[in-house]
Amino acid sequence: MLSKNQIKHIKSLQLKKNRVSESDFIVEGEKMVNELLSSRMVIKRIFATKRWIDLNVSKLKLIEYQVVSEKELIMISNLTNPNNVLALVKIDLPNFDYNNLKGITLILDDIRDPGNLGTIIRLCDWFNVSNIICSNNSVDVFNYKVVQSTMGSLFRVNIFYKDLVNFFHECPYDRTVYGAFLSGSNIKRMKIDKDSFLIVGNESNGISDSVASFIDKKLRIENISQGAESLNVACATSILLYQFC
Repeated sequence: MLSKNQIKHIKSLQLKKNRVSESDFIVEGEKMVNELLSSRMVIKRIFATKRWIDLNVSKLKLIEYQVVSEKELIMISNLTNPNNVLALVKIDLPNFDYNNLKGITLILDDIRDPGNLGTIIRLCDWFNVSNIICSNNSVDVFNYKVVQSTMGSLFRVNIFYKDLVNFFHECPYDRTVYGAFLSGSNIKRMKIDKDSFLIVGNESNGISDSVASFIDKKLRIENISQGAESLNVACATSILLYQFC
């Protein structure tokens, strides 16, 4: 049976300040937890129905777990329809090193929507982009909506939070910086450098002026119909990464 303190702790992790202070976040659902079990993440405890435990006990040899009822799972879940298992996971961000930024590095300037960030992380996993640099004012990667929308890709992509102006000032090497704009050169006609930075901006305002000053080449996705005003940032990122990769 869940204790009141366990329920309070898990529910408190809906807020970023509590995730930061406790260094914990939540992963839910059978698919997500199965991905988690294959990752480098440190699982502090799993809460699951007896059915799920019985089916997966061989994977839990070094992991603490606790059987809970479906009713208890509903009490601690963030999902509309809880899915048999919830994991309490230690926040463990990778160490940042400029020398590890090989290939295409995606830079996100003030991405606020959790679903967009989660989808973008999933896209990076698909296109084998290993590193994402987020501005400090972007949505928290451990927000449960971000975590769930990554569909497990969070465990395979490195996410860093930086002051982007300082990031570029301190970068020790010269590398082409591309930026996505509604104006700019058609990406299909551009030669893309193998090792480079790609910046995508805020859902409403695009790339901020302070960050845009570091861009070497502005690019755009051609609007063939001339109808829609713009693309959702995650949709645009998928097209950009396809062209880059």
